[in-house]
Amino acid sequence: MRKLNFLLCGILISACVTAQKIDSIRFFTDDVPLNVDLTTDMKNLQSQKGTPVFIPASIKITFPDNTAISQDIKISPRGVNRRETCKIPPMKLDFRGDAGGRLSSLGKLKLVHGCGTNSSDEELLLKEYVCYKIYNILEPKSFRVRLLHVNYSDTKGRIRPYTQYSYFIEDDAAMARRNKCRKKDNPGTYLQETTDRNMMTMVVLFQYMIGNTDWAVPNLHNIALIFRKDNTAALPYAVPFDFDYSGLVDAPYAVPSEVIGTEKVTERVYRGFPRTMEELQLTLDTYRAKKDAIMNYVRNFSLISERTRKTMTDYLEDFYKIIESKKQVQATFIDNARTK
Repeated sequence: MRKLNFLLCGILISACVTAQKIDSIRFFTDDVPLNVDLTTDMKNLQSQKGTPVFIPASIKITFPDNTAISQDIKISPRGVNRRETCKIPPMKLDFRGDAGGRLSSLGKLKLVHGCGTNSSDEELLLKEYVCYKIYNILEPKSFRVRLLHVNYSDTKGRIRPYTQYSYFIEDDAAMARRNKCRKKDNPGTYLQETTDRNMMTMVVLFQYMIGNTDWAVPNLHNIALIFRKDNTAALPYAVPFDFDYSGLVDAPYAVPSEVIGTEKVTERVYRGFPRTMEELQLTLDTYRAKKDAIMNYVRNFSLISERTRKTMTDYLEDFYKIIESKKQVQATFIDNARTK
């Protein structure tokens, strides 16, 4: 009997410890912004060149019920373009160092924040956040995001503390698990047409919708691949991310692609391969069915100015005008599709 009680006690303790861990999936299902205090050597992050190095940091996350969790973590700069052009580089946070920490289940998360510290920088990141939310409405095989209100502090006092809206991007392994898939650290080289065809159609139409040409499948530039667990022979699903160079965001640091030949980032270019009219219409039906949800989300996102929201909805309406015309669908997505 004593042995049984001891065993039951051990099970209960183990269950309690597990219950204390943050659910990495549920973490991204709530739209209520989290209050975050993040402290690290900001100057170190700014000055890093070449291969990024993780440095010590501390974070405190306060949840909507006022529960606060503090933990020591590691942090590094990330990205390429924004590391060169932004005052504060994009960051990646590693919560896994403290195996017993309640936040360790979050794994590694990308933290997106403003290129600078003023209100216009903040609005740009909020516009990119909206791009993620639009794709979430269209497709579950997408990166979820969690909005944050972050107090940034420098451990050495060389950068003045500031507060800004930012957001976490879901860990790619967690996103894959949520969709009954897995990620591969070295997936090999895939082309657009050697990924899942239906999903690729969804992706290229979305990139056209938001006016984004800053992506490529072969070198996994702003594209992640996830693989089905139940069918190892199936082609991978492509999942897009990083939309700051899109026309919908229209960031001042975003430059048109010389290869594609656009004069401004708001100019749409379809970068997909040809599909039949039937294939296109099947996927476009999803865009039509989700139009009201998308437009309402943008219109009601009050953290962005009303004027900016109007510009964004007008840009999206232009896309919907195109897909309502069979002639324009033929010209844009079939006749002018890429062939190589």
